[in-house]
Amino acid sequence: MAYDSSKDQILDTWENEETGLNISICRYGEGEVKLQIGPRTFTKQDGTKRATKAGRLSIDDVLWISDVIDEVKEKMNEYFLKESSE
Repeated sequence: MAYDSSKDQILDTWENEETGLNISICRYGEGEVKLQIGPRTFTKQDGTKRATKAGRLSIDDVLWISDVIDEVKEKMNEYFLKESSE
C-alpha cells in the first residue's frame, strides 16, 4: 500500500517559540496515535517560515519537552480512550 497524504492527520501540535521545535500527536488513517518530534521551524530573513528536520536536541529542547510532556500524555490518553470506546 502506497503512502496517501490525505490519510495523514495531525491531531495536536506544540511549538517551542525559542528553538522552533515542534512536537505533534499524529495518526495515519485509522492507525495508532503516535508522537512525532520535529520538524523545527524558523523564520528566514525575508519573513517567510521554513521547516527543517529536528536533528539533535539541545538542552533547551529537552527541558521544554519535559515541561509539556504531561499535557502531551493527557492528550494522547484522550485519543486512546476515545478509540477504545468506539
